[in-house]
Amino acid sequence: MNRLQTPVLLAICLYVLTIAQGQQIALLKYQGGGDWYANPTSLPNLIKFCNSNLHTHLDLQPATVEAGSKNIFNYPFVHMTGHGNVVFSDAEANNIRKYLISGGFLHIDDNYGLDKFIRREMKKVFPELDFVEIPFSHPIYHQSYEFPNGLPKIHEHDGKSPQGFALFYEGRMVCFYTYECDLGDGWEDYAVHLDDEATRTKALRMGANIIQYVFSR
Repeated sequence: MNRLQTPVLLAICLYVLTIAQGQQIALLKYQGGGDWYANPTSLPNLIKFCNSNLHTHLDLQPATVEAGSKNIFNYPFVHMTGHGNVVFSDAEANNIRKYLISGGFLHIDDNYGLDKFIRREMKKVFPELDFVEIPFSHPIYHQSYEFPNGLPKIHEHDGKSPQGFALFYEGRMVCFYTYECDLGDGWEDYAVHLDDEATRTKALRMGANIIQYVFSR
């Protein structure tokens, strides 16, 4: 699959690739000085969890894709994280917009400190859209794993309740933003943050729900 043409085509390709030969997901590399590379073990661990528990066939090694690269169209799911500044050039913002409109999906996970930057930059991508908090009844919280109270709290950050925000384009969720939650830290190897097994399991299950939601639309 060289480019995603429509959401329908994407859904067909996702089914074929994930069941027959596997599909690679990607980590977004961005400019601005923020640590896009944070949590190096998180995506590999999430992939292993999904392959073991959801019977997906995701490539065990995630790709890294730059915000302005045409290669982004090869990945049905792109994950973004970090603690600091994010900058999208006009060309990069346009590239991400085309990717998301064409059927791609962006998961943004605030690793603490990302919020003010990502809200600013996503306005470049979709000037006409605002992040909306999704209700606990949304299907993303009710896939293989039930989260009746929404996102799990993995790390304290500012002590606020975790919130799940989304951007919807023509009725379809194109971006899911997990705030005050830190799922990515919960996906990391135990030795990185020393989170207990119950906490890490909650994080991985919620991550699996996101993957399942994206791949089953």
